[in-house]
Amino acid sequence: MKVTGVSFIRNAIKYDYPIVEAICSILPICDDFVVAVGNSEDTTQELIANINSQKITILPTIWNDNLREGGAVLAQETNKALRAVPADTDWVFYIQADEVIHEKYLPTIRQAMQTYLHDKNIDGLLFKYLHFYGSYDYIGTSYQWYRREIRVVRNRSDIYSYKDAQGFRKGNNEKLRVKLIDAFVYHYGWVKEPKAMQQKQETFHKYWHDDSWLEKNIAKRDAFDYSNVDILEKFTGTHPQVMQARIANKNWKFDYDLSCNRLSVKDKFKKFVEKVTGGYIIGEYKNYVLV
Repeated sequence: MKVTGVSFIRNAIKYDYPIVEAICSILPICDDFVVAVGNSEDTTQELIANINSQKITILPTIWNDNLREGGAVLAQETNKALRAVPADTDWVFYIQADEVIHEKYLPTIRQAMQTYLHDKNIDGLLFKYLHFYGSYDYIGTSYQWYRREIRVVRNRSDIYSYKDAQGFRKGNNEKLRVKLIDAFVYHYGWVKEPKAMQQKQETFHKYWHDDSWLEKNIAKRDAFDYSNVDILEKFTGTHPQVMQARIANKNWKFDYDLSCNRLSVKDKFKKFVEKVTGGYIIGEYKNYVLV
């Protein structure tokens, strides 16, 4: 069984992405790794090149900055990396630049790949998510956060990154058939130094919206305001080993009143239903077919 990791990145240093940690977190169970490195305003390519591994191949790319609808450029960059995966690879392990896998889940992921290797009815593996917000101490638990997504797919030419690269589809816009595994993705996209987060907000929304929308909806300020959030919970687990140095060097403070609950009446009802049913979420969007 051969496994190839893939990711894409641009301006990792400028926007404080934990791309090195992301790559290193899954590298132990990958035979090789393709990173699509976009044209950057910083030394992102050198950052990736300095990872001490012969497994990594850097694929230089040019982002289409004129593609400003639905985050499509992110899927386009993901697909560039997918198409560079060697033909003899069985599974593609996709990880985004702000996602990290805890080392405790690697055996589970590897075993699932082996278990379903020859089951052609399974197109990929579905992961659970922890979305950190503000600092490494809090996780988002409202319905604005997706709770599951595909991160391992078969190496097939008909499988491609979908919409804004959150998930995958196959053939003529068909959902993938997947198995849910007991492994979490730790999503750190909303944990950045406030100035870097503000810069990311002002820049990244350009891949979804035009300038008039940005002018109306993205406030111009020096630092991002983390206080505008509906509900968070305290994280009581451990972070991946590869994240320890980054966490220790955090240079800002974010505190949250756990009694604060700004959920709408509708979402409070959905929470009630989820609790009494053991996990059913009314109207949950599923970009996959669970087998």
